[in-house]
Amino acid sequence: MVVSTGNLPSKTLFPSLPLSSWQDTYTVLHLWTQIVGKIRLALSPKINHWWQSTLYVTPRGLTTGTIPYQTRIFEIRFDFINSQLHIEASDGAIQKINLVTRSVAEFYHAVMAALKAIDIEVSIWTIPQEIVDPIPFDRDDRYFAYDPESARRFWQVLVQVDRIMTMFRADFIGKSSPVHFFWGSFDLAVTRFSGRAAPQHPGGVPGMADWVTREAYSHEVSSCGFWAGGGEVTDPIFYAYAYPEPDGFSTYPIQPTEAFYHTQMHEFILPYEAVRQATDPEAMLLKFLQSTYEAATSLGKWDRATLERD
Repeated sequence: MVVSTGNLPSKTLFPSLPLSSWQDTYTVLHLWTQIVGKIRLALSPKINHWWQSTLYVTPRGLTTGTIPYQTRIFEIRFDFINSQLHIEASDGAIQKINLVTRSVAEFYHAVMAALKAIDIEVSIWTIPQEIVDPIPFDRDDRYFAYDPESARRFWQVLVQVDRIMTMFRADFIGKSSPVHFFWGSFDLAVTRFSGRAAPQHPGGVPGMADWVTREAYSHEVSSCGFWAGGGEVTDPIFYAYAYPEPDGFSTYPIQPTEAFYHTQMHEFILPYEAVRQATDPEAMLLKFLQSTYEAATSLGKWDRATLERD
């Protein structure tokens, strides 16, 4: 069982983040992270459940981590403090792109030109993932106002969530994902595995090929994360789900009382604002993560004695 290490000043560490307040920045960041994420996906060796494609939270933003290229390695980093995209290679080559209001196509071409300038050639599928009515990056002439302060607030939330989910992850000694950022769904997640194969996923995720989904859910999981919202979800949330969902999951008594089961999403939901306003947001979030994990594993009959640290 993970326990809280103390009170956190929620309004300082967990800033207000209603989607309506930063919709343009949200939209363009979603597309920019997809461009960068697809570069990592195109060049990295395939790892189970597409873990070679994700981004990671850093003290300044988000990063691809190390990407192999021929005999070199390189990294692409979003620096939300200085509002720049950094591309750095192991031979010392560096390129920087300012994060400012520009069309999606302009950003795409700027990134590709920066890579070419340091002798990195890469081709990506330019159709955005998990987006309604996607427009290819290289033909998307729309402009979305980029607000650096909104991007920093979003990243500040990711810093806290990454920190707390890393604490939660530590007590599990079975197979577990890193705490990582999925640019398709634009969420930060961590996933635990029972060790057993799962029934074939039915697919049907908008904007994602079924074979991609089936690789992601090839084995039984208990997963949780943070999502800034989108579509009918107008405010950020924490979520938790199980695949396959065991009988009784939706009615299992979880904590805190502010959490509930969303029948359309088939996930437990804890509103971000409830955590933000809590006296001890860290403790509240850990209760949610732990109790929803217990719902998935108790009802799913996981061998918890061999999967958890004593």
